Amino acid sequence: MTHQFNTSIFREYDIRGTFNKTFFTADAYEIGLRFATILHQCHKNPLICIGRDGRLSSPDLSLALIQGLRDAGANILDVGVGPTPMLYYATKITPAVAGVMVTGSHNPPEDNGLKLTLKDFPFFGPQIQELKDTVPQTSETPGSLEFIDLRDQYLDRLLIDAPKKTTQKLKIVWDCGNGAAGEIIEMLTARLQNHSILLNTTIDGTFPAHPADPAVEENLVQLCDTVAAHNCDIGIAFDGDADRIGVIDKKGRVIWGDQLLCLLAEDVLRHNPGAKIIADVKSSQALFNYIEKLEGIAVMGKTGHSNIKTQLREIGAALAGEMSGHIFFADTYYGYDDAIYAAIRLISFLETQSKSLHELYDQLPKYYNTPEIRIPCDDQHKFEIVQKIRADLEKNGTNFIAIDGVRVTTESGWWLVRASNTQSILVARCEAYTKEQLPHLIQHMKTVLEPYVGAGALGMDKFY
Repeated sequence: MTHQFNTSIFREYDIRGTFNKTFFTADAYEIGLRFATILHQCHKNPLICIGRDGRLSSPDLSLALIQGLRDAGANILDVGVGPTPMLYYATKITPAVAGVMVTGSHNPPEDNGLKLTLKDFPFFGPQIQELKDTVPQTSETPGSLEFIDLRDQYLDRLLIDAPKKTTQKLKIVWDCGNGAAGEIIEMLTARLQNHSILLNTTIDGTFPAHPADPAVEENLVQLCDTVAAHNCDIGIAFDGDADRIGVIDKKGRVIWGDQLLCLLAEDVLRHNPGAKIIADVKSSQALFNYIEKLEGIAVMGKTGHSNIKTQLREIGAALAGEMSGHIFFADTYYGYDDAIYAAIRLISFLETQSKSLHELYDQLPKYYNTPEIRIPCDDQHKFEIVQKIRADLEKNGTNFIAIDGVRVTTESGWWLVRASNTQSILVARCEAYTKEQLPHLIQHMKTVLEPYVGAGALGMDKFY
């Protein structure tokens, strides 16, 4: 009998659901069978790396996944518990042709999922949908299983780009959020030369301190308080599987993804003049202008880590990033999103500067913008609504960029609305070049959006 999935688990970038409600161990087993079957089309007895985060359901899901892969004839290298970027690293330095990470990322504790990757390309979009229709093939001879410990090797690679010649030694607070980065950060900071204070390094799938999502300011309160209490220079936070970074300065201000990319771009372009740098469509216009001022080539791309990784490889960019905190280095690293490596690169840059992070932040070009506004919208209608808005704008002759959703550009600034590929929401953001212009941009966006989502759904009055 054909296995029946809850089809909601098949997302754009990964497989994700609520454990034992929409996503079961039987699903993980079946996906293992089907993923190995797809890989068999190009690779006989493919070698696949497997990792997992610290969620309570991850051991059972990992066992089921591995069994499915092996029953389809795939050979397994199990790297154990750790951050997703360590799994990506494993696929780069072993003969593996693919990797699967069991992780719920920044989602609530009861959720979990699978991130799949090929050795050199992400596995997403239509490929994930293909898993639903693949007829699994079992093998007469089960694949092998080997456990490998890459922690020290991964750390050695991270430390290649750690600070060497420095003008200042930073005091750093690291908040692992009880996520999968905890053990690695303990090992890493023991080998760094600066002073580190560690928070929530115990890997605990209940996330007792706070949700492991640094893109939400409320989750950074403990980090801000600790930075202030110990007069530290910088606070660094990670999401649940450490592929996204959050940063605050000593004044407790969040350095959002596009602002962080400004600083990192400066360092990359100093060593790679004229390099291409990608930022997602939600990023501030100040970032694109800043990259061009530094004589780099600024490229606007679709939101989504898989989209960014694909575009980075296609155009040969040296650096890329998203508002959400995914950062991708391809100048001297592998081009995947590794928040721990991004932290190392940021520290290396800051420790060669005569100015502190908060002073550098004060010098960055800034416009007046809203944070990311999340508007509830069911999955069946969110993309349809964006298409209708696009049609309305075309009819009215409004200027907009359609790379991902619609980014309306005016003399005053821009506003964006796009359908999230991971949640049942529309994502909106406004940015104006002056404080006085922001309310007018917000009102323009509200006028366009309200016929489709209702006035009460926007909740943007607080941004006036």
